[in-house]
Amino acid sequence: MMKKAASNITLIIGVALYLAALANLTFFRKLLDIYPLSLEHLPFLISVFIGLVIVLILLFSALCHQWLVKPILIAALLLSSVLAYFMDQYGILVDETMIENSLKTDPREVADLFNPLLLVYILFIGILPGLIVAKIPVAYPGHWKETTARLKLVAASLALFVAMIWSLSDYYASFFRAHKKLTMFTNPTFALYSAGVYASRSFHGNALAFQEIGNDAHIPQPDPDRELIIFVVGETARAANFSLNGYHRLTNPRLAQEKVISFSNVSSCGTSTAVSVPCMFSIDGRRTFDSKISAAKSNALDILKKAGVNILWRDNNSSSKGVADRVRYEDFRFPSRNPVCDPECRDIGMLAGLDDYIAAHPTGDILIVLHQMGSHGPAYYKRYPKRFKVFTPTCETNKLSDCSREEVVNTYDNTILYTDYFLAEVIRFLKRYDESFKTAMIYVSDHGESLGEKGLYLHGYPYFLAPKEQTHVPLIMWFGQGYDPEALRKISDIRNRPVSHDNLFSTLLGLFGVRTKVYDPKLDLLNPSFHDGADKMRRRITQREPIDHDEERKYE
Repeated sequence: MMKKAASNITLIIGVALYLAALANLTFFRKLLDIYPLSLEHLPFLISVFIGLVIVLILLFSALCHQWLVKPILIAALLLSSVLAYFMDQYGILVDETMIENSLKTDPREVADLFNPLLLVYILFIGILPGLIVAKIPVAYPGHWKETTARLKLVAASLALFVAMIWSLSDYYASFFRAHKKLTMFTNPTFALYSAGVYASRSFHGNALAFQEIGNDAHIPQPDPDRELIIFVVGETARAANFSLNGYHRLTNPRLAQEKVISFSNVSSCGTSTAVSVPCMFSIDGRRTFDSKISAAKSNALDILKKAGVNILWRDNNSSSKGVADRVRYEDFRFPSRNPVCDPECRDIGMLAGLDDYIAAHPTGDILIVLHQMGSHGPAYYKRYPKRFKVFTPTCETNKLSDCSREEVVNTYDNTILYTDYFLAEVIRFLKRYDESFKTAMIYVSDHGESLGEKGLYLHGYPYFLAPKEQTHVPLIMWFGQGYDPEALRKISDIRNRPVSHDNLFSTLLGLFGVRTKVYDPKLDLLNPSFHDGADKMRRRITQREPIDHDEERKYE
């Protein structure tokens, strides 16, 4: 006896119901936080579920035609299974920034995110229902029959959707006015929308012509001092867990013994490496930064190179995200170059051979950029050698939901303890050159990290939604004997004032005394012009809101 063939419409409705029920647990959990389950809220909650099913039906109706129905529905199930895992386990929201960050992430970092539970999600939300879809016989009617049936389905779905919103208008008016952002957690609809936006932004039009800025950059001669600056780009370090900033644990025992200046009120440019690293070296501030435009424009390193500074970028992370494309770049992620691997290659290995590089450049200033692996999660336990396992018990897995919050925080704090050791060793290295160079170290993290607050882990949230844990970052400076103690005191006096990644471009140029029209002394943390305006900025800027310098100039 032949099995009765299903229609395309039956498959579409079935998959829409399945995904709404099993792949959107995070969305409904957040919805229930706002509208707790009760007889009063029940009609609205049921209508939201039906509404999500309708949205999925409309999406699939637009994409699925004839023989494309099964491949697209199976692909949607597999995609949704992976998205559901990351949303449920880490609270990750997949917007266009997260998509960009994912595409630029190193495969080894991706491996840290995988564990057996991901396979369970893929099996039960993706593979098994996908096999069922593949095996169900489907009848393919003629073009006009299918079009008519599809139009009826769409019309009926829209009519039901409008009727629900009209009958529960008070609820929906409140929901879309106050909680519209919650729709960003619908799976896979928002991720597909974000992918479309990202693709449109990335591939629309021709590649941008490279724009050179700062061509007038120069260091006035004679220049009596040779600068040797090490700029450490930190990874996933949040300011709140640095004892230099008042954290209750001693996570910075080595730095506490040095004369460092720790800025306590620093905002990042983004919540991901792909955004923040290019942004901190860009002339564009957070409000105007665009990764595509930035990649086609000179950055701070390019301008310093034009001025005659010798530049070396060493990377123990995924890459420089395009920042170091036009300067010397060395990859320290592998034992073939990094001498300290156990088996993960350690940040401290980036100091090996720097004496040879300095000796090979007997003239001119030197800038060395060290890009850390730092505190990159979720496998925090891999980010430090065993002797730095000081805070216990620790979370020895990348599945953070399997650990208590105490274990997660302990493990993360051990990564900060290792960063403290690394930075202290950088300072120790620079002290050996105090007689022949004007030495300094700047350390700043690219973004922060959520460690379970409000059910969120890791980073990458859209900036306007991101909690302060993901945007409040450490910024630490150390200066050698060649710097004026009175000037350093003035810098220390502003360490609690609000600053941001926006300040780094001009601060770097100012450190080397570079003269150029693109340098802004009012943004240079070391320039008296910034210190004079700091009081005005403090009154007008909150901790999480980076400086709006264009607006600020109206009041100068």
